[in-house]
Order: sequence, then C-alpha cells, then structure tokens
Amino acid sequence: MTHPQSDEAVLHPETLAIRAGRETSQYREHSQSLQLTSSFTFDTAEEAAALFAGQVEGYTYSRFTNPTVSAFQQRLAALEGGERAIATSSGMAAIQAVMLTFLKTGDHVVSSRSLFGSTTNLLSGVLARFGVETTFVDPTDTAAWADAVRPTTRLFFLETPSNPLTEVADIAAIAQVAHAHDCLMVVDNCFCSPALQQPLTLGADLVVHSATKYLDGHGRVLGGAVVGADRLVEQVYLHVRTAGPTMAAFNAWVLLSGLETLYLRMERQCASAARLAAWLEAHPSVERVYYPGLPSHPQHVLAMRQQKAGGAVVSFVVKGGREAAWRVVDTVQVISRTANLGDVKSTITHPASTTHARITPEARQAAGIVEGLLRLAVGLEHPDDLQHDLAAGLG
Repeated sequence: MTHPQSDEAVLHPETLAIRAGRETSQYREHSQSLQLTSSFTFDTAEEAAALFAGQVEGYTYSRFTNPTVSAFQQRLAALEGGERAIATSSGMAAIQAVMLTFLKTGDHVVSSRSLFGSTTNLLSGVLARFGVETTFVDPTDTAAWADAVRPTTRLFFLETPSNPLTEVADIAAIAQVAHAHDCLMVVDNCFCSPALQQPLTLGADLVVHSATKYLDGHGRVLGGAVVGADRLVEQVYLHVRTAGPTMAAFNAWVLLSGLETLYLRMERQCASAARLAAWLEAHPSVERVYYPGLPSHPQHVLAMRQQKAGGAVVSFVVKGGREAAWRVVDTVQVISRTANLGDVKSTITHPASTTHARITPEARQAAGIVEGLLRLAVGLEHPDDLQHDLAAGLG
C-alpha cells in the first residue's frame, strides 16, 4: 500500500526527498521495503485479467510493475514537479526510451552539440541508422535552435549544464522555440538534479536522469528515469514495458536512500566546488576554468537565475595539453581516477580520452573537448584536502 502522506503541495523538497512515494507492506515497516520478486500472485483469474488489462491498479510482473521501483518513481516525480516518472536501467536507457517512443524513420531532432559522449553516439550513430537525423547546435545560441528546425523536426534535446564544459542553456527560451514548432522539449538534468534545477517548471516537456549520478550519490548502482506529464510518461512506460530496459528493484531501493540525502549533499558539494573553482581560476598552471558559479562563466547570470547554485562539477584546462593534464590525473592521491560523477567521493577524468573518446576528433573539437581539459566532480571531502591533492600535480 502507499504510505499516507501529507499534502505534497505544501511540503518542502527536502521533506519530499524523504517522505514522498513510500510504499509500505502489511507489516508497516518504517524503512522502505525491498520487494525482490519477478512476479506477483492473484486471488482469482478475474483479478489477474483486470490487472493485465489495466482496469485496476496493482502489480503483475517486475519488468514494468514493482512496489520498490514505484516508490522511487513517485518520489522523483515529486522532486521534479512532474506528474509521473518511469524508471529505467540506466541514464542512457532513459534517453533511448524517449527517442524510440517519440521518433520514427524520417523524423528530425535538434540537439545541443555539447553532450555526454554516449548521447552523441546514440543520436549521430544508432538513431541515424534507423533514419532519424539530428542537427547539433550551440546550446547557448537560442536563435540557432530556431534556425535548425525543419518540417520533420519532432524533438529538441538539451543537456544543461553540459558535460563537461558546464555550458548553460536558456531552458525557458528554447522551450518556447520548441513549442512554437510543435516539438517536444527534453532536458537532461543529470548535472544539477532536482535539488538545483527543475526544467519542467521552465517549460520542458520531459526530464531525463542518470540516477547513477547525484540521485544515488554514492556510486553504488546504475539507474535512469524519465519525468513529466502523465500523458507523455505513459507512452514511455509502454515502450519500457515492451522493450524491457527496466530498473531493478534493488537499484530502486538503493536510489531511494540516495534521494533522502540529496539536498544536504548538493549543498555541501556545490559550496566546495565553488571554492575550488575560484582557486583554480587563479592558479598559474590553469588556462581556463568552466564553472557556472564563477562570474567569469559566460552564462553566469543565466545560471544563477535558472539554478540554485553553480553545481558540483568544475572543468578546467591545464596549460601543456594532454601531457600536463595526465600528470594531474596521475598525481592525485585523494581524488579518485574514474569517469563517474555525482559521488560523495571526488572524481577526476580526462574527457578527451575517456567519456568523449568514442566521438570523432572533429566532434570533440567542435564541442570544446581539448587535450588539456579535465573534469573534476567534487565530493564531500574537505576542500582543503582536495586543493592540496590537485596542487601536487599542477605544480
């Protein structure tokens, strides 16, 4: 059963992150229960028929209905301000589910050119093989989005802040362009999480997440989600039900605990990131720092209007190219060398040779992924220790 809730409309998000969407069994456990089962039983054949026909609510098969996964979906939808969410096996599965739900051969997508490498490959490689074309544009140039629209355009896809250069796009302005041309506006909210940004309130139709990142916050499990209006999420749900990129119940259970500390973690991580970004900007071995919370960031004013903080990711270009960047990576002792982000443990990676290695050199150059670029995802360690760790490699 769903745990009785206070009116969610009057609760603060920090409370919703702990209380929304709790599914309680007949044992009335205080902690969220974990329902590890592939299927569910029925009292009668008539009940089974009604459940499978969607005439009554209930659980039938964990590929598409599971109480633990439902609790995660309800909680995330509440935090994003959406009517409904559907959970998936990973963030990329969430993006793919949206694309395969709303696009067909002959359709056209307008997308930011500044994306996670796998997202770029999905659009320019996988979908292109099935006759879906994509035009990549500067995410910060609203006019470019309008200029790229064709009669066959069906969907706008945006990641803001972008990975890894933290470019900030005007969600509300781009959403207006999309809706003027009857296109869906989809926003990847991975870098901010709902703790910092709610794209749906700014005009987006759907929000996608890699729950693997900040929603978990501890680098434990994979997961993804799509959030939005019920009429749209229902269509994605039907795709997930059939195709099967499903979130495991155990992963949903872990992610539910991650959401409980999301707001506390993000507040501390953003504060540490802002401090490190300012220090890096003044360092003689650093050519440039990309962090929306710095006044020097090209979209700083927009970011501070659209986000609650600058975020926990700081990207910076080291003087000396790949050799100098790799020296920083190889020298750190506290910061983890891994391509993941959103963890309580700080991580560092060289995007040109890891997260963006599979895209073409031309695409990397266009996206600003230069050889000296490093991406630092700030965790919960003391910022003094992180600064000392970086300083050793920067010289």
